Amino acid sequence: MARPRRIVLVRHGESTGNVDDSVYEREPDHALALTERGRQEAEETGKELRDLFGREHVSVYVSPYRRTHETLRAFHLDPGLIRVREEPRLREQDWGNWQDRDDVRLQKSYRDAYGHFFYRFAQGESGADVYDRVGGFLESLFRSFEAPDHPPNVLLVTHGLAMRLFCMRWFHWTVAEFEALSNPGNGETRMLVLGDDGRYTMDRPFERWRDPEPYGISG
Repeated sequence: MARPRRIVLVRHGESTGNVDDSVYEREPDHALALTERGRQEAEETGKELRDLFGREHVSVYVSPYRRTHETLRAFHLDPGLIRVREEPRLREQDWGNWQDRDDVRLQKSYRDAYGHFFYRFAQGESGADVYDRVGGFLESLFRSFEAPDHPPNVLLVTHGLAMRLFCMRWFHWTVAEFEALSNPGNGETRMLVLGDDGRYTMDRPFERWRDPEPYGISG
């Protein structure tokens, strides 16, 4: 199995929905574009990625949303060194179709009280639903490692929740540990690095907004 040396996760740059949540009433979530600041964030991240990857090949998976595709283009990676696949399982959490701003704000307050992992948005998904599809993607990713010529780098261009849930699934974090984590900022990365012992470690942790509150002992 040709496991990659690096698996890099990137959150998209700032989108129009990040600065004005009323836009969801007029445009579908998947169609929201980057702001000018978001493009700059993506370009800065792209410089770091080009330095990191050098002339090595990269297997890229990108969420099907406009803002993630625009983020990937702003990286300016060498097209001769990358293989890009659109991956719907890395999409944003579904909050429903056309979204009423006040209703979503109310539901987010319910989610904060109920728990981000288990709360399901009306006509949408819970964090647990996203966890399941991210887990399905991970199984496909592992199968891809069986190719003897698999690139030494994997790049996932996705969303903040999907990044946290990917790492939760990979490192077997508990729900309580997940609930304590904050989203990465726009354009932020987290990198899983393969060590000499055959295990992956993350280059830096997600910030915590509280201490985990488990129901029982695990591990």
